[in-house]
Amino acid sequence: MLELAMHPFDKKRAYIITNTKSHYKTDDRGNTWEEFTVDNLVTLFREPLNFNGGDSDRIIFNAMDCTGIFCEETTMYTTDNFKKNTKFLRADTSGCHWAKSTELFDAGSSEHNADRILCVVKGRFSPWRKDYRLLISDDFFQNEQEFEPQLEPGRTVKGIVNMAVVTKYLIVAASAEGTDEMALYISDDTIKWHRAVFPHDHKLVEEAYTVLEGTKYSIQVDVMTGRPNQPMGVFFTSNSNGTYFQRNIEHTNRNTWGLVDFEKVYGVEGVLLVNIVENGDEVDKSGVAKKIVSRISFDDGRTFQSMKLKDEDLHFHSVTDLSNSGRVFSSPAPGIIMAVGNTGKYRKDYDEGNLYVSDDAGATWRKALDGPHKYEFGDQGSILVAVKDASGLIDEIKYSLDHGKKWHDVDIPDDHKVRPIQLTTTQDSTSLKFLLEAVDDQKPNSNGYIITLDFDDMHERQCTDDDLELWHARVDEDGKPTCVMGHTQSYSRRKADADCFMKEKNFKDPQVVTEACECTDLDFECDYNFVRSEDRKNCDLPPGVTMILPEGECKAFGPDDTFKGSSGWRKIPGNDCKRKDGVQKDDPIERKCAEAVGPPSSGNVEVTIKEHHGQRFISKAYLERTESSAGSDETILMRTDRGVFMSTDHGKSFEQILEDAKIEAIFPHPYFNDMVFFLTSSTTVYYSTDRGRNIRRVEAPLPPWTDPSYPLPIMGFHPKNKDWIIWTGAKGCEDAGGCHAEASVTTDRFDNWKTLQRYVGRCEFIRESENVYKEIPAEDQDTDKGRDKLIYCEVREKESNVREGNPLKLVSSDDFFTEPGKEHFTNVVEFATMSEFMIVATKDDDHQTMNFSATADGLNFAYAKFPYGFVVPHQMGYTVLDSSTHSVFILVLVNKDDGYEYGSIIKSNSNGTFYTMALENVDTDHLGYVDFEKMFGIEGVAMVNVVANAWSKNFDNEGKILKTMITHNDGAEWDYLPPPKADENGKKYCSGSLEDCALHIHGYTERRDKTHTYSSTSAVGVMLATGNVGKYLEQKKEGDTFITADGGITWKFAKKGAYMWEFGDQGSIIVIVKERGPTNEVFYTLDEGDTWISHKFADEEMRIIDITTVPSDNSRNFLLWSSDSNGGNLKTINLDFTGLTDVQCQLDEDNVEKGDYWLWTPKHPKLPDNCLFGHVAQYYRKRTDKKCYNGRMIPHLHDIAKNCSCTRQDYECDWNYERQKDGTCKLIKDMPPPDHSLFCKEDATRFEYYKPTGYRRIGGTTCSGGIEFDKSEALPCPGHGDEFNKKHGPSGWAIFFAVTIPIIVAAGAGYWVWKNWASKFGQIRLGEQSSFDGEAPYIKYPVLVISGVVAVAQALPLLLASLWRSTMNLIGQGRSRRFTTRDSFARGRGDYAIVDEDEGELLGDESDEEV
Repeated sequence: MLELAMHPFDKKRAYIITNTKSHYKTDDRGNTWEEFTVDNLVTLFREPLNFNGGDSDRIIFNAMDCTGIFCEETTMYTTDNFKKNTKFLRADTSGCHWAKSTELFDAGSSEHNADRILCVVKGRFSPWRKDYRLLISDDFFQNEQEFEPQLEPGRTVKGIVNMAVVTKYLIVAASAEGTDEMALYISDDTIKWHRAVFPHDHKLVEEAYTVLEGTKYSIQVDVMTGRPNQPMGVFFTSNSNGTYFQRNIEHTNRNTWGLVDFEKVYGVEGVLLVNIVENGDEVDKSGVAKKIVSRISFDDGRTFQSMKLKDEDLHFHSVTDLSNSGRVFSSPAPGIIMAVGNTGKYRKDYDEGNLYVSDDAGATWRKALDGPHKYEFGDQGSILVAVKDASGLIDEIKYSLDHGKKWHDVDIPDDHKVRPIQLTTTQDSTSLKFLLEAVDDQKPNSNGYIITLDFDDMHERQCTDDDLELWHARVDEDGKPTCVMGHTQSYSRRKADADCFMKEKNFKDPQVVTEACECTDLDFECDYNFVRSEDRKNCDLPPGVTMILPEGECKAFGPDDTFKGSSGWRKIPGNDCKRKDGVQKDDPIERKCAEAVGPPSSGNVEVTIKEHHGQRFISKAYLERTESSAGSDETILMRTDRGVFMSTDHGKSFEQILEDAKIEAIFPHPYFNDMVFFLTSSTTVYYSTDRGRNIRRVEAPLPPWTDPSYPLPIMGFHPKNKDWIIWTGAKGCEDAGGCHAEASVTTDRFDNWKTLQRYVGRCEFIRESENVYKEIPAEDQDTDKGRDKLIYCEVREKESNVREGNPLKLVSSDDFFTEPGKEHFTNVVEFATMSEFMIVATKDDDHQTMNFSATADGLNFAYAKFPYGFVVPHQMGYTVLDSSTHSVFILVLVNKDDGYEYGSIIKSNSNGTFYTMALENVDTDHLGYVDFEKMFGIEGVAMVNVVANAWSKNFDNEGKILKTMITHNDGAEWDYLPPPKADENGKKYCSGSLEDCALHIHGYTERRDKTHTYSSTSAVGVMLATGNVGKYLEQKKEGDTFITADGGITWKFAKKGAYMWEFGDQGSIIVIVKERGPTNEVFYTLDEGDTWISHKFADEEMRIIDITTVPSDNSRNFLLWSSDSNGGNLKTINLDFTGLTDVQCQLDEDNVEKGDYWLWTPKHPKLPDNCLFGHVAQYYRKRTDKKCYNGRMIPHLHDIAKNCSCTRQDYECDWNYERQKDGTCKLIKDMPPPDHSLFCKEDATRFEYYKPTGYRRIGGTTCSGGIEFDKSEALPCPGHGDEFNKKHGPSGWAIFFAVTIPIIVAAGAGYWVWKNWASKFGQIRLGEQSSFDGEAPYIKYPVLVISGVVAVAQALPLLLASLWRSTMNLIGQGRSRRFTTRDSFARGRGDYAIVDEDEGELLGDESDEEV
């Protein structure tokens, strides 16, 4: 059994879910059980069942398909409570819910309440979590009838990770790459959505927030703060539509599992108990032990107070310290609460606690029993049962029949002494029966007991109305009922001293008696888009939020025009209060149209110049918000020789931080944008997890490693766990042997450290390839080990600083080196990790060469095979360039002479083992930087500069002469860049072939800032570059600036001279500025370079050294950096383009042309169609004639319109083949072809391979059919002959028709010949002819019979075999095979006789001469 699931809306139903396809259900409280089956196994990754709140028979079954190696989640459903077979709902799901998953939720109509389902599903073109979507269907996803709601205004949202329905609210959580901050989207009808807004100083962090048990009119959430190993939280309550959250209480106590010490008293509105950490600030700063206290609220968390026993405070153990199952304090028994705790200043250990009881919902308390107890409620509170829960064994059970005032003992039968495990009864607390699960663990073989307590045997009478009292849930100091949500609340319950039992057979929630109250300020909340002021007296519009206008108002208005608008208040929906006469708090008031709508955009670019003290800018870093991040800041950290400064408004203002600390380096977390570290020269480290708002101080185990002669990364970061950090420090610096590097790891953000290795080189977390499928963890899996803990370290063979004769070895561990690490290589030169591969370079001292090995999973390495004759001396360098398209590009240095460096780019196959020559003579420099750059956003486009005169005899005197080349199919083919049609004056540049007249651009090696790029992921298809048109690349100072908007196929002249550039608003704004020369103007384009607009940013010219914006290129703010050539005169200039327009572009994903976008399709310049990488892709691009801004990131890829037929552009030359001038691939002389049978060893599921043709598919192509250059004769993989034969053998029906049709044709032809033989075709005879008609009957008929028998005898086995295989195919036991070549036909299963090569024996000996 995996789970026992209770039906939340039908108390009689329950379900036993197993790990098979058979499960069990009951409809009569377990009296009988019925088996039901589901076609798939139940999921292990989420709750198996989801119930419809309006129809108890409608149930969603979250399942998984594990027919392959991994498990894929899928979803089933039933509308008849599993009476018939479940039906398939949808594949590729990550959890599905009925819209009406609670009784309170209303989807808008009875049909939608019954049928509407929401599912989190994989992305359209991506299986990764960052692209998960929310889909809705009203017909069980039949015929792809589904739609994606717009969670943001005008935009759908990707990265959906979870979904829940709480009371009347549907909550969806979304995440984004680069942060663990979550966005919550709320809806009360599944159509209209809004993002939940929290106070600016709190954010929702993934796996660090808990949606609590809410009310009918609000959502309550606890958000984690503080240290990961000592978590605390902040308790928030929303307004009635879940839009804005207000802080209720700080420093709530929670644990690392996300459980919070919070409980609402069952059935009583407004009463809740929480535990808080009184010394929370001290715990957060220095990690001291928590001092926990308990608080209670009687007004839904607006105010809290202590609980008292006489004059002493009471503190209780709650959810984080459970000692029993079920709710902690309360039950359906109205107003009766029990708890284990103590009196005093703080909560003590559980063993020091006592049992306390309250029968007025926590207003007053009494001590019930000494010592901690497990407890339960029965008969709606008439019976309270408790068993002592201290160390040692017990032999008695306590019970009370008067709300805990008096307690009675009952002995455990047979003088047993036991240790209680669990005390329980029915969930509704109506039963007179209890179960105690216990053990006697002091015996050799620990005995388990189930002890039953049945109070029905006491034969108490059933209560009547005279035995009941009207109990008021909340009262004031005078004992009068108080109001919550506009009404009082009272219950009818048994009197404490009544000698009767309620004896309810069918549970009903206690009947509440309410009375409406007059409205007060507490019955109103802030209206939509308004938030409470700090003093909670007013409701104001937050900055940047506009008021919702009534229909028809303020269409055209003057400065003094007004309208009747919201006062900022509204009566809480569902509130029952009675309004007083006169003016109401929520009456509309007069408001100015200008205040509501806001001023129109100015149409101008705003400039803000800031001067800075100091001589030089040392470094700068952006801490960019992601799509799921709250706030509007654009944060920059700037380090000068005067300190560290921070700006949250993109450089319009700066303030100095950490003034008293000497910061030596700033390390932004590469995987979490909100996190940044500030390093000093000592062990002191400062960090922030909220983009610099709050900075904390911690201590590292050692000072950072800073030896410039042996540079090592000081910090290594885990890609998924932000608190896991590798620190490389300097150890033993005071010793005679000098410093050595030591690596340590922390999993709790500097709180605790573990030494990994001593005398290390580089240590690094190895990123795990994100798996599309779910893998069920093994039951015996060692929790101390794990793929997420995999670390590789370079370590000296001897623990010594002497490097001569002490090479580095590469070791790995998946348990932080708790056990000795696994050694992979010795003589390690370096290892490099890319997005898809890890490459290790080692030295072979015997052959004085460098060898490479690669792994795609971080576990299994394969030796890299270079092209024959391609030897890499170990003195030469190499640069791993890219591995984002299922292949590795490596530049291997060929010439290392200073100033004359160049190398060869080799490209791997899909697993990084076989390398072919991609391009020779590629430009590089002495630092290893290469003139190679991929275009972002489009597959397979890259540009390089090659040394055109590398083979020249006069190379030393000529120096490097460069030319630029581009590839559109990931390095398989390279071509020169076509020149623009005209220069700035409209004149043609030059004529002739591209060999003599092409565009050449300056590359990566010439950039001062290596972070700058030609292109941007957010501006698909657009690139800028500086260069010239001609035969070769000229000096940069003589170059001009060019732009392309179609992925490099065509180029346009942009500006005379060399400029720096930045993309903004996803490419709708491009700003350029003169590079390092004196200037006071920038140019910008809003139409992808067709026109350029000048903007003067200062009166005096400045020397601009850089232009920057946020890394995503989605801001409309840019920052210029200026300094004098000799330092000093530091300035930053903010350029704000938000004033150009205040209209956001509209994107309709179902009808793109209707909005402000169009669909652009990249293509290959040599192909007539729009195919690139084997498919036609369509991307969103903003129309250049639309005056609007993009705003929120758009999902650039709209659709894969089709897969294309394969062409030459989908293939590259195989290993040991080289490309010829005509584009073909030819085997290099004296080189062997690759052994393709090795593919069988790499892929155990593969059953065939092909003989080498000289071509192999490009890694990312999706083409199918067409001309498949890599296909030739197929051969079976060893051990897979049967599978091979099943695929390639002919089908039984093919053989049947191949045999029968010739017989029928021959018989018909023979009959026709026989009928017409007598005519002898005109009776013309030349010489003697043979004729059956002329033969004697005793010769003719025996020959015909024998021939027929022979023909039938030969055909019959084949015919029977054909029919047998066809029959087996029909029942699913066979597979049709296709023909490939005549050789493979002959290698069949023995069904065919090999035809004699001497065809003359079959055709006879006649010749033309005999005619």
